[in-house]
Amino acid sequence: MPREIEWHGLYMPSLTALFLLVLVAGWGLDRLLAQIGFYRHAWHPVLLRVSLFTCLYSAVALLIYR
Repeated sequence: MPREIEWHGLYMPSLTALFLLVLVAGWGLDRLLAQIGFYRHAWHPVLLRVSLFTCLYSAVALLIYR
């Protein structure tokens, strides 16, 4: 995978594109977990959402860049 992506003359790191993909996937996972009532069991739902996003983003980045 290239380290930089060119988009309309703008060079950006490929992690930016991964961030956007994980953002969409994380939003879908968040909606699914909210529908099944997973967040009722969490002490701090917002903190859980942020940590889930961080774990997803880190896992995808490690899979791509190892």
